[in-house]
Amino acid sequence: MSDPLRVAVVGLGVGFSHLAAYRELPELYELAAVCDPLEPKLDLARGILGVPRSFTSFDDLLACDDIDVVNVCTPPDLHLPMVTALLERDLHVVCEKPLAGSLAEVDALAACERESRARLMPIFQYRFGRGIARLRRLLEAGLAGRPYVASVETWWRRGADYYAVPWRGRFDSELGGICVSHAIHAHDLLQSLLGPIERVYARVATRVNEIETEDCAAVTLEFGSGALATLTATLGSVRESSRLRIAFEHFSAESSQSPYQPGSEPWTLEPATAEAAARIDAALDDFEPGPELYAGQFAAFHAALARGDAPPVTVADARAAIELVTAIYHSSRTGEAVALPLGPDHPLYAGWIPERGAEG
Repeated sequence: MSDPLRVAVVGLGVGFSHLAAYRELPELYELAAVCDPLEPKLDLARGILGVPRSFTSFDDLLACDDIDVVNVCTPPDLHLPMVTALLERDLHVVCEKPLAGSLAEVDALAACERESRARLMPIFQYRFGRGIARLRRLLEAGLAGRPYVASVETWWRRGADYYAVPWRGRFDSELGGICVSHAIHAHDLLQSLLGPIERVYARVATRVNEIETEDCAAVTLEFGSGALATLTATLGSVRESSRLRIAFEHFSAESSQSPYQPGSEPWTLEPATAEAAARIDAALDDFEPGPELYAGQFAAFHAALARGDAPPVTVADARAAIELVTAIYHSSRTGEAVALPLGPDHPLYAGWIPERGAEG
């Protein structure tokens, strides 16, 4: 077992959830520092979690020479400059979603990572739920057969109190609405299971809150495999839930409806035949998925670094998520289906943020 990695967390909103996950893995990580402009949050991190050092300035943290990993949990518009600066210092980086605000920015970060001695891991913690781990094992064993159709529902509730935080609901700071800041996790989960998307048709709208960004979306997808999928997302649901359903050739799979942990148990698997049921039981008989969600992703990151492998979630994975977001915005604005992949010649390659006052 290698020595624990010394980790610092920047941004103490969702960053507290990351700190708690690192504390579950004391043999792998040592909480070294936190950074946030608000002293009361730093006091909580020092007093409750026992983090030894704190900074109100990112530049002061950047000057430290005894930190191995920096976890970025700041508002999205700060991700690109912070991650770039950290990679240039050869510090490993973990970054919350969205990694960046355009395909051009993601590609720039990929180039920066290639030039660095460090690794960059975007956060997609839903991939590390125990339920999704069981399903992934069956897919890797070849027991699912062809995927037919899928649906993903992200039905959450966000109101005026949530958007009272100044950077939320604005394209220039949050970088987008429900497709960027909320449903991106469940959409990534589907992509991680079904593979590359070939075509996107979408509609987005702002119907729940008085904000710049969208808070409702309806999307149809065609995958390279031929599978079809629908995505629906809203921030106006009275009862919050998230749900994935996938019909494969040999079984159907359905997640729980836990709004923030759809990758976790219970998942329902319905085999098409008795023979398929027996194969599923045999494949899962001795399966132990290990830690899940943030802790699962951080444990897998430590193992990858120790082996010298790519992170369990890569910049390419984040690019696929940003590519879908780009296609959703472009389709919604043009009324046309969008073919993937998207390259530098696409009209929204450099970003989807509309001009101030423009529709969309």
